[in-house]
Amino acid sequence: MANSRNNSTLVSPAVESVAITCAFVATKELLIGLLERADIRVDGDRPSDMRVLDERFWDRIVSQRELGFGESYMDGWWECEALDDLITKVQGANLRDQVRISPALAFHAARSVVLNNQTIRKAAKNAGYHYNIGNDLYERMLGERMVYSCAYWRREGVELDTLDQAQEAKLDLICRKLQLESGMRLLDIGCGWGGLAKFAAERYGAVVVGISPAVEQVKVATERCDGLPVEIRQQDYREVSGTFDRITSIGMMEHVGPKNLQRFFDVCDAHLVDNGIMLHHTIGSNESKSHIDPWFDKYIFPGGNLPSIAHIASAAEKKWVLEDLHSFGPDYDRTLLAWHANVTAAWPELPDYDERFRRMWDYYLLGTAGSFRARSIQLWQFVFRKVRTSPTYTSPR
Repeated sequence: MANSRNNSTLVSPAVESVAITCAFVATKELLIGLLERADIRVDGDRPSDMRVLDERFWDRIVSQRELGFGESYMDGWWECEALDDLITKVQGANLRDQVRISPALAFHAARSVVLNNQTIRKAAKNAGYHYNIGNDLYERMLGERMVYSCAYWRREGVELDTLDQAQEAKLDLICRKLQLESGMRLLDIGCGWGGLAKFAAERYGAVVVGISPAVEQVKVATERCDGLPVEIRQQDYREVSGTFDRITSIGMMEHVGPKNLQRFFDVCDAHLVDNGIMLHHTIGSNESKSHIDPWFDKYIFPGGNLPSIAHIASAAEKKWVLEDLHSFGPDYDRTLLAWHANVTAAWPELPDYDERFRRMWDYYLLGTAGSFRARSIQLWQFVFRKVRTSPTYTSPR
């Protein structure tokens, strides 16, 4: 009798196979319906439509969401002619919130709330992961000044044509917002390959200290600024010494993390003279979150976090006056497309990177462009001065 009861609970392989198939079909149909809601057709003939080349794609999206979407593209499981347009549609329709979150992704988000992923040791490791992958790639991608942040595609109201022009316009805009003058000491936090440091020293006569935890950036920045009043240091912002007339960070606040923003502003307060000006140029999130997309966390910017207006305002209150906030996220869409065009043109000259890396880099650049186009993420420049400073500040554009 016991054996009879046990046998009654068994499912034959054929029945189990049918159940799995039905679940798969339901999953696939659900996801196809969501994509159609975003005006994306599976196996359609428009540039923004996707072609699924491996049927395992559907289960991977349900189990891994954003991580599975990006990794399956890297693995060649799906294609899209206009990947940036597809991502714009996905973001615009907010499809990510219509697929359940898996336990693994929920753990990723919870861990980011509890842990500090941007300690001095972790920050150095995270920076090396992205910025030390090879200067040959960045030299070809970024343009003449090797500036790895959003360009500003206008000067005196006139639209600019090239990436190099737009990056120079951005650097000049920053210097004018800082009211930089000859002989002033400028601290450039997260100086990259020295683009701003070199420009500020050459064009405005500034005496610059640039810092970065990434060894390859420090090496190149030192070489590029040779002969100028520029000192490049390999260090974290929490290790800075000295007093400065001006402080700036360009594309660096994304690596600070919400747990450290108060410390970041306190460091700036300790090293900026009382009548000084500081400017922070950062990608921003519409929501206050403690984590980023898990695909970006794994492959592009480990430990990164996009600050929100609330994050920054909370860290800056009491000690700082916000003199100007300038939003120009659409300019990053155009910048990313220019970077992608440069990488595509130079790909035959980059034999050290395999096809999976190329697809990863395409997904990174085009996917981010699509997110800016959908206005899911923003680009902000903040100008701050200390409380009780004068005279009145007027920001250029």
